[in-house]
Amino acid sequence: MTFTDIFTAIHDTPIGEAMRESAWMFPTMESIHVLALVLVAGTISIVDLRLLGVSSRNRAVTKLSNEMLPWTWSAFVLAVITGALLFTSNAVKYSENIPFRIKMVLLALAGINMLIFHFLTWKSIANWDNSTATPAAAKLAGGLSLLFWIGVIAAGRWIGFTI
Repeated sequence: MTFTDIFTAIHDTPIGEAMRESAWMFPTMESIHVLALVLVAGTISIVDLRLLGVSSRNRAVTKLSNEMLPWTWSAFVLAVITGALLFTSNAVKYSENIPFRIKMVLLALAGINMLIFHFLTWKSIANWDNSTATPAAAKLAGGLSLLFWIGVIAAGRWIGFTI
């Protein structure tokens, strides 16, 4: 079975058909998807800007992160669900779409960046949690995260003009 066969099967599901045929499902899911991505990117940006030393410098990174993460993960789950529903509407076309592929690569890079940050840099957070200056590795992670999420948003917008 090829990837095209898999994407065709996804496209042909009752959910895919409903997403294509309904006058309200696609625009509703798209609106929720965009709002969820705004919340994901916004809450991540708050932490990233703290890591870069640009904002919230008087707040502990752990405290700020603990306040943002529930919002981030809730919105991310919602974005994944709505994104998957949007994908079913035309899975083959999305899978072949360059901006969609770019968005998926940037999402993967954002995830890898987050994992590296949490498994390496976060281990030393006790040393710099309340400091206005963060280590270079934390700044790098914050800067890359901002770049990746800006890219995800730009690629997502680009998809709308190419599908």
